Amino acid sequence: MPDLDTFIRRIPKTETHLHIEGGLPYELLVELDPQRFPEEAPFRHADYRYPSFVEFENLLIGHAMEWFNSAERYHQACEAMFEKMASLNIKYVETSFHLHMSEFIGVPGSEILAAIKSAVPAGMEVRIIGGMVRNGYTPFMKPIIDELHLWEDLDGIDLHGQEWLELEDWAQPVWQRCREAGKIVKAHAGEFGGPDKIREALDELGSRRIQHGVRAVEDEDLLQRLADEGAVLDVCPLSNEKLQVFPALEEHSLRKLVDAGVTCTINTDDPLCFGNDLLDEYRALATRLDFDQAELAQLAKNGFEHARIDPSLKREYIAEIDEVLHAT
Repeated sequence: MPDLDTFIRRIPKTETHLHIEGGLPYELLVELDPQRFPEEAPFRHADYRYPSFVEFENLLIGHAMEWFNSAERYHQACEAMFEKMASLNIKYVETSFHLHMSEFIGVPGSEILAAIKSAVPAGMEVRIIGGMVRNGYTPFMKPIIDELHLWEDLDGIDLHGQEWLELEDWAQPVWQRCREAGKIVKAHAGEFGGPDKIREALDELGSRRIQHGVRAVEDEDLLQRLADEGAVLDVCPLSNEKLQVFPALEEHSLRKLVDAGVTCTINTDDPLCFGNDLLDEYRALATRLDFDQAELAQLAKNGFEHARIDPSLKREYIAEIDEVLHAT
């Protein structure tokens, strides 16, 4: 669909739910060891489905750990990631790195953060999020996590990983300190956990940026609350399909979320594992969920409306989206 592809490419876009380790360009692994990493990995095919989240997580970690062993490797990977995103007209990015990598590879988080920021190209605004898991408050990580609100160059925090684990007592004060410090506070919820996990993120963590949140449709009261409070769901449709959150994309809840007035953005999550890019995501919404160009444009505008950028730049990108839309 050349007209659709041209439209998607031309509109400025945001990417606000992207894990750096899960965004590692697969070609870097192929170059590193072509015997172990074939160019056509079966799990990256469009029709592949992960049997479980744990199997997906193990595959992601296993592949990422083959590359990420230094701050320089983070810089190299991010240079390639950001270059690809720039070619797709992505102007604003919120991307998280796994804070626990400090313990795994012995590199301070501050060095990883600096390496990522040094890879950001001109013309792209990138905000770096520190991600942690629910059971990750280990003796090694405790002093790091407790001081995240003091990291001047860290733009926000996120809770990710196995969503079904209980929220431990340490999380709420950490989120409160970071929120009070003006940082973006996110939480993965409503993907493999139900509506109760979304409420937990809202009420216990004070987060209005929910990563996924797609199971909110199971609770009409929650759906209305998300719309009324202006919460933002950073949705990753093809990830949800390949992880079998929904049997098929055609059964995804995005249409119901949008129709209920919930603010959603469109993102890729872990392109290393899913073989996707942002064009694939928008294209799939048009061809498989019947989103028209005006709706795609609004999804793109949602990303900029909630971006941490100068208001004048925000207005510029939104106006450019409208210009492309009206020209079609």
